[in-house]
Amino acid sequence: MELDMTKGSPGRLIVKFMIPILLGNVFQQFYNLVDTIIVGRYVGVDALAAVGATGMIMFLILGFMQGLSTGFTVLTAQRFGAGDEEGVRKSVGNAAVLSAIITVIMTVVSMLGMDWLLRIMQTPADIFDMSKDYIMIICGGMIFNILYNLVSSVLRAVGNSKVPLYFLILSAGLNIVLDLFLIRVIPLGVAGAAIATVASQGVSGILCLFYIKKKVPLLHLKAHHLKLEKIYVKNQLGIGIPMALQFSITAIGTMMVQVALNMLGTTYIAAYTAASKAEQLVTQAYSALGMTMATYCAQNRGVNDLARIKKGNRIAFWMSAAYSVVIFIVVQAALPFIISLFITGDSSQVLEYARIYMTICGLFFIPLGMIFIYRNSMQGYGFAFLPMMGGVVELVSRAVVAVLAAYFASFAGVCMANASAWCLAGIFLFISNIFVTRKMEKEQAENAALKKEAI
Repeated sequence: MELDMTKGSPGRLIVKFMIPILLGNVFQQFYNLVDTIIVGRYVGVDALAAVGATGMIMFLILGFMQGLSTGFTVLTAQRFGAGDEEGVRKSVGNAAVLSAIITVIMTVVSMLGMDWLLRIMQTPADIFDMSKDYIMIICGGMIFNILYNLVSSVLRAVGNSKVPLYFLILSAGLNIVLDLFLIRVIPLGVAGAAIATVASQGVSGILCLFYIKKKVPLLHLKAHHLKLEKIYVKNQLGIGIPMALQFSITAIGTMMVQVALNMLGTTYIAAYTAASKAEQLVTQAYSALGMTMATYCAQNRGVNDLARIKKGNRIAFWMSAAYSVVIFIVVQAALPFIISLFITGDSSQVLEYARIYMTICGLFFIPLGMIFIYRNSMQGYGFAFLPMMGGVVELVSRAVVAVLAAYFASFAGVCMANASAWCLAGIFLFISNIFVTRKMEKEQAENAALKKEAI
């Protein structure tokens, strides 16, 4: 089921590869969405706010690890595109060992520093204990989250985006069952929601491993593949660390927004949580498109087909822009129903604040799509610095607007922090991609000239 993206219609390949990733991303978001819906309806608004207050911490920690695992497998996609099967196996083995080492370190550090993080973020006292219970369990089960992300990234690197989806759908169903059992039957409150999430992620990761063992000989590793090799470690850390830092830089800016939000009170947090969950769900299309372009560009970079890369990027941009317009209209119409999923009883105040969030952020969906397309494309080429600097642009923009929002105690200002970050970073990454593409074209022309002279 491996897919070679160096041949055939770019548009059809992008859509074919993207759809399973999109469905998988939606189901992965479904984990957290189900947590918040069940927690909000069966435990209460305070519990909903408690789960929401940890969202940015989860993004900081798990996003860092996801960036690493994704970066580690860029080399896998390039080796696959070049037809180097042994290189594919060596890159996967190195990625597995590096991920295991870093996961252990991150688990210990995050759990030891969690109390400090929650206090720094001004987590309200009335939800502090619940927030800590939830996030500590998530961090304790980090290994399962990383297992799924790494194995699914490896499968996507060799062109298989369908199998991770199948197992994720299965585990999403398990997550719902466990949520209801651990919250309504036992009940364990927010801790039950966290346990359900961790257990479900573990199942999806383990099933992916079994599939590889049975069906993908290309990824069967021997003992010597699991030994760190300097050249692979250098390449993977050179791409993975900037990608991880880019996630973390973005998360730090978002955490500053969360601090400003926490200062406004529980009702604002609940509204922001509900609206942001809806936003995260509908914007998974951008994430899926970005992940597709990372694989597409990496494989085509492996054969140095720059014209094909540029054509794919143009197609991706127009797909993203059209989707942005449609989904903005749909979400505005469906928002009352969305909020009713989270809140029982009178939800008018929460709906009012949620509509402010979705209106402001929805107007900037097009630059958000640009971020995912051009950041992932450059990472697929093997360039990690400029995508990381795009994260710095997001951080600075979010930080400035968040500080102003906190000073003026403005919920609209909190929402504008995300919108401004998307706009500036989208423009920056668009220009950066042009620069990188021209650099690769220049190198290609120089290499062609040298070969011609040699002949």
